[in-house]
Amino acid sequence: MAGRKKRPASLPRGMYERELLRLQTELVRLQEWVRAEGARLVVVFEGRDAAGKGGTVKRVAEHLNPRVARIVALPKPTERERTQWYFQRYIAHLPAAGEIALFDRSWYNRAGVEHVMGFCSKEEYQLFLRQCPIFERMLVEEGILLRKYWFSVSDAAQQERFRRRLEDPVRRWKLSPMDLESITRWEAYSRAKDDMLVHTDTVEAPWYVVESDDKRRARLNMIAHLLASVPYHEVPPPVLELPPRPPSTGYVRPPRDLQTYVPDHTAGL
Repeated sequence: MAGRKKRPASLPRGMYERELLRLQTELVRLQEWVRAEGARLVVVFEGRDAAGKGGTVKRVAEHLNPRVARIVALPKPTERERTQWYFQRYIAHLPAAGEIALFDRSWYNRAGVEHVMGFCSKEEYQLFLRQCPIFERMLVEEGILLRKYWFSVSDAAQQERFRRRLEDPVRRWKLSPMDLESITRWEAYSRAKDDMLVHTDTVEAPWYVVESDDKRRARLNMIAHLLASVPYHEVPPPVLELPPRPPSTGYVRPPRDLQTYVPDHTAGL
């Protein structure tokens, strides 16, 4: 499309995996700083369908403690939640001290799919655009570290990813009728994204755009930016030593035939 940068060559797998591991090691250090300092970190991942959000969230959380870093991926609201203040169900998933919340889609559903697909009224949409900057300003003033990333994918790359999902039995579940509908509404989603950025790209809570036609580059770029944006430092881990194993006191393991073992599937490979 006009105005889009030329797609860079795919990053070599070896280089990608080495740098990903280095960045994931830094994410563990960031996690320990968050826990030690009682910080609260919210990371919002948004973008078109098949833009690479989910894969990036997975890599961010891969080596983190799930008791510290939680992935928030909410389903459709219940009937009761539909009667609440729009932001209410998201507030319940904000982090407490020493926690990280990774929003795999967030309150910005209203600015995107709900608006484009007609799942909310025009009045609800306009109210969201007015309230969202205020809501996020309140989060930042409360001391929450808020980072928002928009994953930008071209129409050609999105189409190719949809095609691969359609043909891959282990990824077929990722493709929904809503995803296919987004193909025919590309420009509507583009306008919705532009309007969203105009209203919610604020000094307190800016948007950071991640070029994601190359998923490997996108993951590394996003994680590196997140790490650079948080003033963390390494927290020395506690000194741990393996204790000596005590001598046997005569314990004898029960016979194997008294327990049910999983069959050895690998023996037939």
